[in-house]
Amino acid sequence: MPEMEEFAFVLDYLVSGRPDEKAYHKSPLVISIGSEEFKLLELIPKNNAVISVGEKVYIGKNPELRVKILSVKRRISYRELTNAAENELPFILESIINEREKFFVDFFNNAQPINARMHSLELLPGLGNKTMWNILDERKKRKFESFADLVERVKTIHNPQKMLAARIVEELSDRAQKHRLFVSQ
Repeated sequence: MPEMEEFAFVLDYLVSGRPDEKAYHKSPLVISIGSEEFKLLELIPKNNAVISVGEKVYIGKNPELRVKILSVKRRISYRELTNAAENELPFILESIINEREKFFVDFFNNAQPINARMHSLELLPGLGNKTMWNILDERKKRKFESFADLVERVKTIHNPQKMLAARIVEELSDRAQKHRLFVSQ
């Protein structure tokens, strides 16, 4: 896994900064989520940058590629998200999941048991024991090639992107989560 996020997706754009900020001159702030490790970040936009919710922005080390973002201000917790950012989060996550489909399909192909009583697939919201065994049986026959292939072969799964997004939200919102599948510490 990379040390630093290269790209982030905009969850909210606060033109006048956070409303609870006590500073005299409030500066614009972008609330975002990293596309690799799902870190929640506050970003400082460049002056006059036009930024839209859902937009993918470069935040890596190469300053020449930083077209809209001046710097990463800090990492934030889930409870520091604005209401708008919290509402946008599942949709942005589904977009990231679709963009990184191979990575997430590989998760279904390679997920392993956590211990003798629990499999990592069971940590996905809405995925029960029967569906887990279906997935394990199907992947023995042939690896899944895409989300469409997964949905076609495992009839009890209808929207794996929503399921994965819900799991990522769980990991983000509960810092004490014992088992983490996708979000870095």
